[in-house]
Amino acid sequence: MTKAGSKGGNLRDKLDGNELDLSLSDLNEVPVKELAALPKATVLDLSCNKLSTLPSDFCGLTHLVKLDLSKNKLQQLPADFGRLVNLQHLDLLNNRLVTLPVSFAQLKSLKWLDLKDNPLDPVLAKVAGDCLDEKQCKQCANKVLQHMKAMQADQERERQRRLEVEREAEKKREAKQRAKEAQERELRKREKAEEKERRRKEYDALKASKREQEKKPKKETNQAPKSKSGSRPRKPPPRKHTRFWAVLKLLLLLLLCVASGLVVCRVTELQQQPLCTSVNTIYDNAVQGLRSHDILQWVLQTDSQQ
Repeated sequence: MTKAGSKGGNLRDKLDGNELDLSLSDLNEVPVKELAALPKATVLDLSCNKLSTLPSDFCGLTHLVKLDLSKNKLQQLPADFGRLVNLQHLDLLNNRLVTLPVSFAQLKSLKWLDLKDNPLDPVLAKVAGDCLDEKQCKQCANKVLQHMKAMQADQERERQRRLEVEREAEKKREAKQRAKEAQERELRKREKAEEKERRRKEYDALKASKREQEKKPKKETNQAPKSKSGSRPRKPPPRKHTRFWAVLKLLLLLLLCVASGLVVCRVTELQQQPLCTSVNTIYDNAVQGLRSHDILQWVLQTDSQQ
């Protein structure tokens, strides 16, 4: 790959005032770094080389005023070619260009343009014209700039339209999402209310069941069968009184037995028996002990007199 530095020596040697001629140098690529080091070279001739593309950093050579790229193999210009805002004269004769970048509309200083012998898009070719003389090349520059500005405006409007469509679509998505979230909240709220109502009914049913169970024993007591005479059945005596009478009867029976045994042992022929002897002895001792008390002695005397 041939560069200007190896083909024609140092670029400074080729600099003539503000003009740098690199034409017919068999270049396959542009020595951008070397050119950037020569800001005085405002006129650059790169015609009649083998350039098929321009690097993007070529657009940083904003000091260029006149540029000749004719008779190369350029198929397209860099997208940011419009950065060459000081460019006034541009020769693109006999290349392979079909379209120009939209940024071309930013070349507001451009006064002269030649696009002949390129396979241009029919619309662009009609706008550019023939460019057979100085006047037509100036008209070409003016018309192409106006055309590219219109294209830029159309693309900007299209971009704005797409952005608006995207914003509207985003708004619709957000509205749809909000509606979905609101619907889900309403559904959860309704489910919660239904669950609360179901629990309330269960609670009421449980309370009613408890009340029925509490009323049932009272109802059965009130509906107990009446006696044949129509009067209410007598209540059975309290268990405590029944027990008291049973104990009392048992004591009376025991006293009766003791008294009977005592009478038998004292007045019958059995008083000589060992058992009666013991009973009589116990009775005599008990009587002697009781006589030591005045009241009991008085009771015994009364009983003896009777």
